[in-house]
Amino acid sequence: MSESPDTRSLVSASSQLNLMDIEAIDDKEFDIPQVDTPPTLDSILNEPEDEDEPFILEDTCLLNAENMDAHPATRPSLASSDSGDRTHMKRRRKAVETNALVHGSVLKHNVLKGISAQMVSAADKVDAGLPTAITVSSVIAVGTSHGLALVFGKDPNQALRLCLGSTAVGAQYGAVSALSINHDCTRLLCGFAKGQITMWDLANGKLLRTITEAHPPGTAILHVKFTDDPTLAVCNDSGGSVFELSFRRVMGVRSCESRCLFSGSKGEVCCVEPLHSSSELRDHPITQYSLLAMASLTKILVIGLKPSLKVWMTFPYGKTDPASVPQLAWQFVLVQKMVNPMLAFCRGDTVHFLLVKKEESGTIHVIKQRQLQLSCDLISLTWINSRTLVLMDSLEKLHVVDRPSHETLETLDMAEVQLVYNSSHFKSLATGGNVSQALALVGEKACYQSVCSYGGQIVYLGTKSVHVMTLRNWRERVDYLLKQEKFVEALSLAWSFHEGTAKAVVGLYGDPAKRKGVVADKMVEILFQYVDRSLKKCPEQGKIQVMEQHFQDMVPVMVDYCLLLQRTDLLFSQIYSRLTENSVARGVFLQSLEPYILSERLGCLTAPVMRDLLGHFQDNGMMESVENCLVHMDITSLDIQQVVQMCWENQLYDAMIYVFNSGMNDYISPMEKLFQVIGPPLREGKSLTDEQVVMGNKLLVYISCSLAGRAYPLGDIPEDLVPLVKNQVFEFLIRLHSMEASQEEEVYPHIRTLLHFDTREFLNVLALTFEDFKNDKQALEYQQRIVDILLTVMVENSDFTPSQVGCLFTFLARQLAKPDNTLFVNRKLFDQVLEFLCSPDDDSRHTERQQVLLELLQVGGVVQFDESRLLYLAEKAEFYQICEFMYEKKHLYDKIIYCYLKDPLRKEEIFNYVHNILSIPGYSHEEKQSVWDRALQHMTELVAISPSKAADLVSLHFSEEVRSIIDRLEDDYMVFQFLKCLLDPREGPNPQAVLRLSPELHELHLGLLCRFSPLQVTAFLKASQDYRLEEAIQITEQQGLQEATAYLLERKGDVQGAFQVLLQTLKDKLTSLTQQSQEEGEELRLQGVESALGDIIALCHRSSHSLNQQQREALWFPLLEAMMSPQKILKGPNWRSTSEALKELTMQVLNSMTSFIALPAVIQRILQDPVYGKGKLAEIQGLILGMLETFNYEQTLLETTTSLLNHDLHWSLSHLRAAVSRGLHPRQDHCSICLQQYRRQHEAQDEIIIFSCGHLYHCQCLQSKECGLVGERLQTWSCYKCTSSQGGRSGERLATETGRGRSTSLAQTKVTSRHRGSYGDLSGRKLFSDATLDAQQSQSWEQLRCIYRGPSRLAILTELSHSGGKEKPSLLNPSQPGSASIFHRENFQLKLSPPPLMEE
Repeated sequence: MSESPDTRSLVSASSQLNLMDIEAIDDKEFDIPQVDTPPTLDSILNEPEDEDEPFILEDTCLLNAENMDAHPATRPSLASSDSGDRTHMKRRRKAVETNALVHGSVLKHNVLKGISAQMVSAADKVDAGLPTAITVSSVIAVGTSHGLALVFGKDPNQALRLCLGSTAVGAQYGAVSALSINHDCTRLLCGFAKGQITMWDLANGKLLRTITEAHPPGTAILHVKFTDDPTLAVCNDSGGSVFELSFRRVMGVRSCESRCLFSGSKGEVCCVEPLHSSSELRDHPITQYSLLAMASLTKILVIGLKPSLKVWMTFPYGKTDPASVPQLAWQFVLVQKMVNPMLAFCRGDTVHFLLVKKEESGTIHVIKQRQLQLSCDLISLTWINSRTLVLMDSLEKLHVVDRPSHETLETLDMAEVQLVYNSSHFKSLATGGNVSQALALVGEKACYQSVCSYGGQIVYLGTKSVHVMTLRNWRERVDYLLKQEKFVEALSLAWSFHEGTAKAVVGLYGDPAKRKGVVADKMVEILFQYVDRSLKKCPEQGKIQVMEQHFQDMVPVMVDYCLLLQRTDLLFSQIYSRLTENSVARGVFLQSLEPYILSERLGCLTAPVMRDLLGHFQDNGMMESVENCLVHMDITSLDIQQVVQMCWENQLYDAMIYVFNSGMNDYISPMEKLFQVIGPPLREGKSLTDEQVVMGNKLLVYISCSLAGRAYPLGDIPEDLVPLVKNQVFEFLIRLHSMEASQEEEVYPHIRTLLHFDTREFLNVLALTFEDFKNDKQALEYQQRIVDILLTVMVENSDFTPSQVGCLFTFLARQLAKPDNTLFVNRKLFDQVLEFLCSPDDDSRHTERQQVLLELLQVGGVVQFDESRLLYLAEKAEFYQICEFMYEKKHLYDKIIYCYLKDPLRKEEIFNYVHNILSIPGYSHEEKQSVWDRALQHMTELVAISPSKAADLVSLHFSEEVRSIIDRLEDDYMVFQFLKCLLDPREGPNPQAVLRLSPELHELHLGLLCRFSPLQVTAFLKASQDYRLEEAIQITEQQGLQEATAYLLERKGDVQGAFQVLLQTLKDKLTSLTQQSQEEGEELRLQGVESALGDIIALCHRSSHSLNQQQREALWFPLLEAMMSPQKILKGPNWRSTSEALKELTMQVLNSMTSFIALPAVIQRILQDPVYGKGKLAEIQGLILGMLETFNYEQTLLETTTSLLNHDLHWSLSHLRAAVSRGLHPRQDHCSICLQQYRRQHEAQDEIIIFSCGHLYHCQCLQSKECGLVGERLQTWSCYKCTSSQGGRSGERLATETGRGRSTSLAQTKVTSRHRGSYGDLSGRKLFSDATLDAQQSQSWEQLRCIYRGPSRLAILTELSHSGGKEKPSLLNPSQPGSASIFHRENFQLKLSPPPLMEE
């Protein structure tokens, strides 16, 4: 097996890291401040092993606890399994998906067949046993289960060099459980399952030391590791302890001294990792401290062995799965152009990184880096180089991760390796299994001795084979994809190498330019292979669409990478010449160039390709693509005339303009061609076609761009040509006649054409152009010249609409209003325009003319007119917006009201205008008063426009004039609408502005409401309180509104009068029901009866509470008689449905009245009624049965309630009795005052008092603290500790509670103990006294009684039992007026749920 030369040391690995490419996450790293008093080693070791322990750093730094995010993982533990048994180790987890499209295959997997074969042979022939541990340096050492250490060379033959130990020694020491080789590959340390350690000379195979007393006996060696100091090693045993081994040789005698670094009694360590440095980094300032990282079950510790033992930091894991395996790995990394050691550690699915560095001042910082979060449980963590980690999860899948970006590069399944696990050593089976359960659980997945890294290689030990993983170099990764014919992925990966964005890069050396050149040559080679493959794999038969799709998938890839590599020569020569062999490939190639041309990635094509491209597009009718490409390309190599002809014939106007401009620097010819097309139809007054409109718009944009110095359709005109182009365009526009003018042609045809085409846009173009004119004298002359021409063309010609003329003068007004204006325009022209726009003889385009004039005035044109004449003409032309503009300018705000009233389009806006004038500050008192007077004068018109808005305005500003406003309103319906909006807050937007009007106005509104909206009368009466009752009753009686009259009478206190009104209404509806024809409207009449009955029953309900029995009967019995009397008339089958409906309504009356009238009185009244008294029993059978059914329901409800209450009361009392009689359990076995154990007292008898809080006292001690009070029958005690901790008021509270007959404990128990013999055997008896309740228990009892809100259940039962009484004061029949039965309260609810369950 050959080593990669670039991974032998950190320096060689670092040489691959471009020092200019600093890691992207450096900005997320932070320095850690110093602490004042560093903790000592003893303080660290004696800390409780708490998972939530805060992060501690020794000596120089303290990590911010907020940044130490813990990622808990709650997972089930695994069953125990022995070494090599992987079936119980695997756990179902979601594997991280690899992104082969970007990274390809990163790892190369090799099997060391020579070592594997010899390992299996040794097991068979010399009984070496199964492999148990491996370590790698210049040689490979494998430990076996029978105590042998096999040392193999790393030469291609992988020959066995040494076989250390023997099976006899293996029988005595057990299996090899740990191996370590020192840095110069001269010594090998072997740790055994029964605790022994041996040292071997790798040069001659001689046993140098056998160490048996380095650690406590009976524990297996889990780890043994050399440090960089050849005389210093560390070991970790299954007891969780860590020891330092110092090797000495004095006068030829070899010895070993052991020192405990961490005791397993303080927390078990299961992984140790010393910091190793290569020979090039031996002088690094950190190496002098000989750092050692240790991972316990709860935290990470980093200690320095030199110059003296010192704890540098601790780091707790937080909450993790107890079955997860802690992992540690050191590596020197390049961060911020400095090489420093970094510790990676994990337990579970989160990998943390700590960077250790020493400043020039000597301060040592430990910096926490961004943590890596995975979705799998990790069992192995290894650095393969300074930027890449290789992780193995519990499913035996490898994850290759880039540390700076935390991106997973590849995932491999390693199940075939059959990894060796170290479970038997962690369980210490060879010494009897005397380990903690927690360590044994971690050992289920421990494979520390089966994974070893050295020089950029990671070796994995299987049960029958040895495997090695190395990083592929960049060529191997690309070739790996090419072998699978993944050309696109190979090109993508190669481009990432070219750009320096690839991860885990191996094999690229030199400066960036040289590396890019090497990769580019490889990409060119791949492109040629890709072209050949695309032609060979093309389907020879089938539809043309299939062939096109084949090349559309492949050709753009070639174009894209050629452009990325800036190799257009390669693209248009060799690749294009190869693709032209296939006509389909040629067409796809030419079409694929378009998006690159449009995105400016491809600007220059060779002449043959350019001709082929245009020819292909033209042949396939893709003229839009031709235009898009032409305006983005250099066309100097084309035949200009041919291209112009093609563009003109195919209406490619953008391309034609671009060709003229770019190819010939001709900016006038395109305008001439376009004017020739759109000019004639405009002169003839014809409408333009869609194509001609497009040409006209392009012409306007082209003129605008040319005058602004921009090229059309994109880019800029060369700076030296800008003045020339502007002058040419101006000269063209102001030409008196065109080049090929006829005799009939009018002057200035070009400006005339543009004005006819789009006046507003052409003037906008000129306005933008004039903005650029500053001190350019010639340009100012052009400006005046164009204005004169515009006036000449438009004012002296009647072909233009008022809107077009208005646009011109608006444009002129804007120009004249500028402070630096140099234009001159005759004011008479403005007067002519004013006359033209205000012409009263022409009523057409009224709105258009007004808007044009308004716009002209708003941009400053008002200074060009005589204001009085302007106002006169505007009023004459009914231009009310113009009048408003002028009145506002003169501050005649009251006259603006006239403008709004006369303008039919803006009448609704008058209200906002008046409100704003009267409420917004900034107007004088006289101005506001004039507006107020004018608005009041026109209030009748305002109400007619919108009653609601007028009411809002009146309530805000005219509240004192309401009566006078109403008097002016002649129409009653208008008065009604106005009062309705004024009085009803729901109608207006300002409910806070509702007025308190006089009763007369409310009564006026009531009368109008009765006339125009009778259905809303009752709602108004209920909402309003400002009317007089007598007058209101008079109004409703006159209008015949019984419901409203009844409401008013009830409100007056005349219940009987209200009842009679409603009763008469009910009788009338019953009469209409029984007398009219049954066919028409029966359902509606029944609904009317039901509605009237509901109103009268509601009245009786409301009134019965305040009436005596006689008065109640005077209400209810007439109602019952009114309902029963029509039923005698309705006989026969035709009236059956009506009769049944009336019977149901009668039952409704009976059910309602039984709450207020005794049932015997109701039955007696029914039987005495002449209607029913002379009849048969069958006629009233339904009534009687209904009453009996109601009685049965209430009786069942009473019985159920009584049963539930009794059950509830019994349960509560029995539970309380059980709680009072429950035994007490003391917290401790000693007195809380004297602190002596009561079991060790030797007095003949001693009374013990135990409280419910758990405190225990001698009776004499409690008496000495005066914690007892003597009551009438019982001495009452209180707990000394509980009372003394509550502010010293125990005596006062105790006295108070004693007065209430309660004690401070649930049960006070005196235990009399007799101590006999030397062992103090206790025989106790309990002296029970009367149990009483303390304050807390009394409160709990009260809460128990009040579980159900509302009246008590005993009160409910009492009321139910006395409900048959007549006038006795009770909850059901209260004597006080206004009170009501609890059954009638809205919040009354019977809770019939079972009692809550209590845990015993």
